[in-house]
Amino acid sequence: MIIIARNKKAFFDYEILETIEAGISLLGSEVKALRKSRVNLKDSFVKIVRGEAFLFGAHISYLETTNPYYKPNERRERKLLLHRKQIDKLSGKVSIEGLSIVALKIYFNQKNKAKVQIALVKGKNLHDKRESIKKRILDREAQASIKNYYRG
Repeated sequence: MIIIARNKKAFFDYEILETIEAGISLLGSEVKALRKSRVNLKDSFVKIVRGEAFLFGAHISYLETTNPYYKPNERRERKLLLHRKQIDKLSGKVSIEGLSIVALKIYFNQKNKAKVQIALVKGKNLHDKRESIKKRILDREAQASIKNYYRG
């Protein structure tokens, strides 16, 4: 699995409840841009429209070698390829429980197919964010002390 882009902000802002792998419908120039890691998932989210899942806000920039007359919109909505049961389950949780769906990462699997890992998430409160910052600092300090212990 070759990871192309991660949405680090989603891990900080949301509590991840469930993850799902989905295929993504791309144009040819977008696939080439993915191979060059020209993608940003920072403000991306998934919305279910008329029984189909779409990825909004993902920025896939085009390459300089793309034909100037054929440059797709970099922030266009992209259809996600999911089974009907998965879409129904996601839409039910979003509408009833008030959860959100965000994209966590884009990657190529073993068969060189572009996949998106989406997650059902719940927003964190301010104190939860502070706890995750404290945990990250403590982990960093522990790693530094272990590194210094083996040096000296």
